[in-house]
Amino acid sequence: MTGYRIFKIGDLNAFFGLLLDNLLNLVVLGGILIGGFGLPRDIVIGRMIPGTALGVLFGDLVYSYLAYRLARNTKRDDITAMPLGLDTPSTIGMAVMVIGPIYLETKDALLTYKASMAVMLLIGVVKVIFSFLGDFIKRILPTAALLGPIAGIGIALLGFFPLTKIFSNPIVGFTSMAIILVAFVAKYKIPYNIPAALLAVIVATFLYYLEGLTGVTPIKHIETSFGLALPLPTLGFIDGMPVAIKYISIAIPFGLLTIVGGINVTESARLAGDDYRTRDILLTEAIATLIAGLFGGVAQSTPYIGHPAYKSMGASAGYTILTALTIGIGSILGLTGVLVDIIPEAAVTPILLFIGIEIIKQAFVETPKKHIEAVIFSIMPIIGYLGLLNYDTITGALTGTKLPEGVVSEHNVLRAIGHGFILTSLLWGAILTYIIDSNLKGLIITSIVAAVLTLFGLIHSITPEGSMYLPSSLEQNTHFLIASGYIIMMLIGIILIKYNQRY
Repeated sequence: MTGYRIFKIGDLNAFFGLLLDNLLNLVVLGGILIGGFGLPRDIVIGRMIPGTALGVLFGDLVYSYLAYRLARNTKRDDITAMPLGLDTPSTIGMAVMVIGPIYLETKDALLTYKASMAVMLLIGVVKVIFSFLGDFIKRILPTAALLGPIAGIGIALLGFFPLTKIFSNPIVGFTSMAIILVAFVAKYKIPYNIPAALLAVIVATFLYYLEGLTGVTPIKHIETSFGLALPLPTLGFIDGMPVAIKYISIAIPFGLLTIVGGINVTESARLAGDDYRTRDILLTEAIATLIAGLFGGVAQSTPYIGHPAYKSMGASAGYTILTALTIGIGSILGLTGVLVDIIPEAAVTPILLFIGIEIIKQAFVETPKKHIEAVIFSIMPIIGYLGLLNYDTITGALTGTKLPEGVVSEHNVLRAIGHGFILTSLLWGAILTYIIDSNLKGLIITSIVAAVLTLFGLIHSITPEGSMYLPSSLEQNTHFLIASGYIIMMLIGIILIKYNQRY
């Protein structure tokens, strides 16, 4: 070893990039929960965000150590640490699909907080278990099944959701969106090498306050104040577990997706020259998620896909150390709360829109051409969830408003499509891929799994909250009909595959 330097000049650029990614997720998380669902600010800023940031603090520090260890073992001085941060799809997904709906249903902010912790711990347990089985999962599931749900999330949560915020303040939103699209999609350089994301947020935020000063649009009330918010371990998740169990069909797929993503980014780092042990990378993100949940966090961490980019900047391990300390200490001191108050959502959500575009593109680029239809098919349940989410908002179903006569059956259909949508998406992508490939074994196993999960409400739950149930506990027979549909589809597939003629 010729002398591994933990801090290099390239760590500064890499630090800003990784820091902004994480701050963006924290700002959006706070904005959705406080501004969108009306959760009390002290719960979100004082408990949820500090605990979430603690997971990032732990994960990035461990990744920094793994980089140092790899440099020591290989006697190389050019090792770059793996970047870790908050998983964007599941951060938004947790806010929109778990925390917000629980609060609308219970009207109890403290119970919502405890139940969200419990969901995080469930995700963490799943990730710990599957960190040892990640390669097996990737081997048995087709690419279309793994990337289809991500593409659907890109459309529904990272596409549609940011658009609602952009159009809530078109001048601010379109300004930020224009800079992001020109710089990141069209790949035009910003003068003087100013970071595009930083420029977009600064310019758009300036216009937001200029609008307020000129009376064009009102400025939101700012409650900003610095204050110590030390994350402490708590057993409150025990009280929230009965509620959290209802959301296990959302928790499991989110955990699996980051495991598969972790495998992919570790392979990407190996191709860039840094050969990390996959299990170490996956286990670190799993334990970071567990720590976050135990300390009140509500969003899981994951290794980021940008390792080759950070390596090209000349980064070492310093940028992950700096990110860990800045995110962790900043959230504890209340810095994130200040940013949530000061930065308008319309200024930052175009960055999410770009991430959504990239995720959708990846699904279609990385999937074999003959399986593209399977990706499209797997997106449909997520669109169904988007319809359910907006339907519930319009009718007030989650708040107990009585639905008009004749509408209940239609609402049950939307529930069946939308509930458990990530697992449904994964299964649909797998089923169609196996049909295309004439894979009878895969088709039979996946169809039976889908039918069984349907009977117990893990997917296609027809209860208002999307909870699980015993097959015999419902008066309706919709779940039996849907399960039968999967078996019929399987039999038709088997017959036509056996017939084995294509046109």
